[in-house]
Amino acid sequence: MAQQIKVWFDPEADFLEVLFSDAPGYMRETKNDAVMERVDSSGNLLGFSILAVSQLDKSKPLVAELLSNSEAA
Repeated sequence: MAQQIKVWFDPEADFLEVLFSDAPGYMRETKNDAVMERVDSSGNLLGFSILAVSQLDKSKPLVAELLSNSEAA
């Protein structure tokens, strides 16, 4: 079954957001300062955002670990 995702880029804010769901949620920090994860009240992953996209090192990939509800505890 296909899953729809939404990708938003704001060049003025230098901000990229990827959403897996439109469900209500909030942002929380990850171990990578450039990445925030969007989760619902149960901790289920709804998406993520990347700050300062243009300042990322273009010679290597951005690596971040996004936690699901069971891993966040």
